Amino acid sequence: MKILVIDDEPKLTAFLKEGLEEFGFKVTESNDPEIGEVLATSGKFDFIILDIHMPDITGFDIIRRVRAKEVSSAVIILSAMSSIEDKEEAFEAGADDFLVKPFELKELVLRIKNISKRTGASTSKKILMMADLVLDLNLKKAKRNEKEIALTNREFELLNYLFQNQGRVVSRAEIAEKVWGQNFDTGTNTIDVYINFLRRKIDTHSEKKLLHTVVGMGYLLHEK
Repeated sequence: MKILVIDDEPKLTAFLKEGLEEFGFKVTESNDPEIGEVLATSGKFDFIILDIHMPDITGFDIIRRVRAKEVSSAVIILSAMSSIEDKEEAFEAGADDFLVKPFELKELVLRIKNISKRTGASTSKKILMMADLVLDLNLKKAKRNEKEIALTNREFELLNYLFQNQGRVVSRAEIAEKVWGQNFDTGTNTIDVYINFLRRKIDTHSEKKLLHTVVGMGYLLHEK
């Protein structure tokens, strides 16, 4: 699992790199927030761990730009700031978790593992399959009948979530919460539009349809 650490304190990033690599993670560190932002928006990392207050740019700004580019990396804030207002802004920007400094490394690792379980980005299961549909969580690529399918980051997240719940009907509300996040406007038809995009890409050229609509309930990824 690839982790990016962004903090203007070299001692902290060095500590995190050494400690997290002992747990088997591959860590890239950046003490320059502008360079960190470029790395964060590249979409190459499973996790981004960063501070809030840094020179020239805040952690909030970086998270917003990451989410604006539809990068699906999980984000954990590490900060000495512990007010409800700071936490609220972090989660509204798109953070997945918030850990107050000082902290125990083991707690950070536990939070990483917990988020991995929830999002399906676990270190143990990187290839998901159903019939001839393959989703590679490492490479963030999908294939159907050995042909690569071009997916946006959001489409990939959506397909991944459907895979994690294959055989079970997931509601629009559940998809909104798990894939889009807390600030998603459920009054729009965005989810239906993305489902249609995804259906065209994975089912149009195959006789066996995998993505199904269950009227009045939601959507189902299932090999019928």
